[in-house]
Amino acid sequence: MSKSQYIAALEIGSSKIVGAIAEKTNSGYVQINHLEVEKLTNSVRHGCVQNVENTKGCINSIIKKLENRIDGTIDEVFVGFSGRSLHSEPTEVNHNLDATVPITDDVLDRIISEAGRDPIKNYETIKVVPRTYYVDKNETKSPSGQFGSNINIKLNLIVAKTNLKLNLDRVMSGATRVREYLVTPLVVADEILEASEKSLGCMLVDLGAETTTVSIYKDGSLVYLITLPLGGRNITRDISVGLNVLEDTAERVKKNISNPLDKKVEPISIDGVNSTDAANYISARTGEIIANIKQQISYAGVKIVDLHNIVLIGGGAQLQGIARRIEDEIKLKVRMGSYPKSLNILDHNINRAEYIQIFSLLAKAAANMPYNQSCVRLNTYGNTDDDFVTPDYGTRGNNDNEDYSYGRFREEEPARPSKPTRSEPSAPTTEPKRRKGMSWLEKARAKMEQLMKEPEEDEE
Repeated sequence: MSKSQYIAALEIGSSKIVGAIAEKTNSGYVQINHLEVEKLTNSVRHGCVQNVENTKGCINSIIKKLENRIDGTIDEVFVGFSGRSLHSEPTEVNHNLDATVPITDDVLDRIISEAGRDPIKNYETIKVVPRTYYVDKNETKSPSGQFGSNINIKLNLIVAKTNLKLNLDRVMSGATRVREYLVTPLVVADEILEASEKSLGCMLVDLGAETTTVSIYKDGSLVYLITLPLGGRNITRDISVGLNVLEDTAERVKKNISNPLDKKVEPISIDGVNSTDAANYISARTGEIIANIKQQISYAGVKIVDLHNIVLIGGGAQLQGIARRIEDEIKLKVRMGSYPKSLNILDHNINRAEYIQIFSLLAKAAANMPYNQSCVRLNTYGNTDDDFVTPDYGTRGNNDNEDYSYGRFREEEPARPSKPTRSEPSAPTTEPKRRKGMSWLEKARAKMEQLMKEPEEDEE
């Protein structure tokens, strides 16, 4: 029997926390069957943890639910890293080399890691992403194996405010061990963008509840990354404040208006709210969000003509008509992102666009995790197959005949009698035991016979 590998991941957003487990077989088949969600209210703002204890409680709840579903223990998880202050900072490094020795991956890794050590005030470097290389002033995408006396590397430092990582560490310290933090926008881009899109020029837009993350790629490399403090909840709050209704009501109205971004919206009442009035707020705020997205193109130092398309993901991207509105205002083709092709999601209840981020984290972790490691220990009962290591918990109590392996009690079985040989057939050494007493039928018959023998009494 083959042994499966289990990968667990968490994605902490402004409106919810999502946890999921993927199962990977020896053949490389990766399937997701288990996903849990906990809604958040003001515990995480703009992707940054504000209330550590509440967030920790939600994570523990998710882990417990997942453990119950798989009948096991989650020892460690991959955690998505994102939030308001996450962005890219361009930099470059120069190094002189021995021209008689070929450039190796180890040399490149050392140079790149050194670039991330230069401190940026109030920020922490989360990851260093190479953009392009120059060996003796000649541009190349793959310098490994080349010879040269000098190398120049243009890089993007992915940085965030120190408290973003600090509070995330505080939350996870009371939940479970973090195997690795994965920068969510980078992982999503690697998993759902086509190589041709990155090469021709592409903008990945993740429209979340309180943030919108914009990543721009050109010539196969990351050019620019920024997290904007705007999202779908801004639209909801505009409706709530402007029309004096609760946020829950405003959210239902936003989701149930047919084509709210059209110039002419059919006037109907939804939970007592006029759809036309609500659509005006939706259109105005959506226009502001799109204008900010468009502005990032010039901030990245590229032009619209340098880009081929936009890929749109996130819960806010489910607003009816927003893809077409973006196409009209930015003048680029828009396609909706889908989950990584390497995954198999058979449960239609969890196969939803709003979970692309957690699916991407699982796909990346499944591809990089060594085959003999797992985030989960399944509970074992009784004998297991040879593929699994059998835990030995020793014995408890004073009864030496009790076996406590696998956490179960098992009495020692009595020795079985040996089977007789063909040459000496076995025969009973004693007569079979007779049944003691009479059956109820025999007793009934005896009683009847006794009554028949008794003399009849004379009638008076």
